Amino acid sequence: MEARAWIPVGPPVAHPLPSYWHDPKSPLANVIEPEPDKATVPYDYAVIGSGISGTLVTFNLLQQDSSARIVMLEAREACGGATGRNGGHTKAASYRTYLQHRRDLGVEEALKIARLEYANIKETHKLAQELDIRCENQLCSTVDIIYDDETFDQGKVAIEQLKADATEEERQNDEMACYSIYEKGESILQQFYVSVKNGNLEVQKIEQPTGAFQYLAGRINAYRFSTSILKVCVRKGLQLCTNTPVHSILQSAEYSTEAPIYDVFTQYNTIQARTVILATNGYTAHLISSLQGVIVPLRGQITVQRPGAATKLPDPLPTTYSFIYRDGYEYMIPRPLPEGGQHMIIGGGLGRQPEDGAGEFGTVDDSSLNPAISKYLRNSLVGYFGAENWGESPEESHSRVVQEWTGIMGATADGRPFVGEMPSQKGIWISAGFNGHGRFWG
Repeated sequence: MEARAWIPVGPPVAHPLPSYWHDPKSPLANVIEPEPDKATVPYDYAVIGSGISGTLVTFNLLQQDSSARIVMLEAREACGGATGRNGGHTKAASYRTYLQHRRDLGVEEALKIARLEYANIKETHKLAQELDIRCENQLCSTVDIIYDDETFDQGKVAIEQLKADATEEERQNDEMACYSIYEKGESILQQFYVSVKNGNLEVQKIEQPTGAFQYLAGRINAYRFSTSILKVCVRKGLQLCTNTPVHSILQSAEYSTEAPIYDVFTQYNTIQARTVILATNGYTAHLISSLQGVIVPLRGQITVQRPGAATKLPDPLPTTYSFIYRDGYEYMIPRPLPEGGQHMIIGGGLGRQPEDGAGEFGTVDDSSLNPAISKYLRNSLVGYFGAENWGESPEESHSRVVQEWTGIMGATADGRPFVGEMPSQKGIWISAGFNGHGRFWG
């Protein structure tokens, strides 16, 4: 694992696997908007990356100063990175990291993180509603089905501690510390439609639901959300340049600590900016070499699957899911289809691989799949829900997987992101290292 963290980070590959979310593509997918009449005037901001982080930073900058001159540089199509290749979840699962944050940072900082995660989920869905963005925006219940006694017990301890530290108001009405705990029993099988045991033949040991946690989360088409906000930014004057990889960032000849200015080198030209914002997540070390081994690329894999015609699952399922076992987890949302029926979007599988998927660290290749993860994920939903609930004929099983793709996340040693100005480089800001949770941290 450590050796893979030091594999030199390259740029985004030119031809990634198509993402399910990119159909249909945004009108901004392949836009280059130069500003020839002012090309020699430094931009106020150069934003590198057009995912949810870079887009919302730009949106907020333009909200604060509508006259700000901002250029956004994207190596591939707009929103072609992790935001446009995710699992559709807005889910914090704050209890899963709360005890670690509490131990490392203290009670107040741990609560700040949990509150921030919760607030970002609410604000994301609120903004989509306020801007009338059609992006399948829905706050809803989520459930974590736990398949390991120790993991369930640890989860209960964490939830009780979070509730004890939170306010009375936060413990109620789907607020930050409002969790329902389900002990092992028939109610889990009936309420959440899961099988009495995991029937995935790729899993060697017997796994049964040992408990469940239910709380507030959401689902959203993050590609549609982000590209719709990009449209707003472009109307306000953002210069959007897609298919424009950045090769390097250097201090300009005019640089001074009092008035920093940077040269941003692309394949087309050199752009000057007073502030450079890297919303580059797993690719950040490609441009900031000092972050090599600090923010490490991590490839994730997602499939879209179709239940059988005889399915007994509700249409659509009323909750989103995580399926959590000793060494990892999968995450899943239902996506209702306009013509009826639903797709199930499930990602994960790292915990089922040798060394917890260590081979997926250090790679930026989202043009290919890991065949072992493909095989595992293909059988995951039939395993979790059971063949009877899934309702699939032998003929239907051949077309179970509708689409499959990969995407590059940014992993950090402590699981926390890097957000802010670099201490050693005035005028260079970073928003990266979201560990697969950019929808509520980005």
